[in-house]
Amino acid sequence: MFQRKTLARKVQLTGLGLHSGIPVTVAVHPSQDGIRFRLGSDRIQAIPENVSETTRCTRLGTVSTIEHIMSAFAGLEITDAEVELNAPELPGLDGSSQVYVEQFLEAGFELCGEEPVPSLYRRIFLQETHCNIAVAKGSGHWRYVYDAGSRWPGTQSFESGSVIRDYGKEIAPARTFALEEELPMIRQAGLGKGLDESSALLLGQEGYMNVARFPDEPARHKLLDLIGDLYLAGIPIGILSVVSEKSGHTANVKAAAMLRQAIHATG
Repeated sequence: MFQRKTLARKVQLTGLGLHSGIPVTVAVHPSQDGIRFRLGSDRIQAIPENVSETTRCTRLGTVSTIEHIMSAFAGLEITDAEVELNAPELPGLDGSSQVYVEQFLEAGFELCGEEPVPSLYRRIFLQETHCNIAVAKGSGHWRYVYDAGSRWPGTQSFESGSVIRDYGKEIAPARTFALEEELPMIRQAGLGKGLDESSALLLGQEGYMNVARFPDEPARHKLLDLIGDLYLAGIPIGILSVVSEKSGHTANVKAAAMLRQAIHATG
């Protein structure tokens, strides 16, 4: 059995939508109904089937950029919460999931029941042209390989032997990033308006253009995103072992759907 967990009290945050730059207030309420997002009359369950877009972020129904808060839920083993927004995108905050983690820890937690540990009798393996993801029953050993090809920094990897233990200090602070040559396209597409040089890491041709929090921050942030996307399957991340090479939101969500389907097939 594993313990279901929610917040002890409401947490409220304000900021600018990560890509849209639109001011948004987010209230995260205690719940006993899984993880759901509420925007106006829309109440959307956080499952892979409800993902509507995976370009540059993960959109759940009408709510964009849910991966960082989902990652924080996963890392803190929160199974139940209702996320209420007054605009259609989560805030960029500091570009990572660290603010969510700090606020949730300050609010504290309440247990809300027990549930059998899901059975995973087969390995999940997703292989596409430029990436692959392997998921198996395990003890929280996660690894991500980021590959920038021939440009700097080449290949980076980050590995955690205990993802729950390491999440708060080693993964949550890693910020979203962009390559220097992508900036004109990002600006032209109207993306990243809720970020600045303190909340996004810029990768130049020969090194970081601003101060990195970790030498391998891009690999760590990609792992942060992967954790958030895979948590859409509803499986505690501490009972999985996962290896991913070069995956993004599209592949992550596909793997989450495969994982959820495998669990339901064996359940």
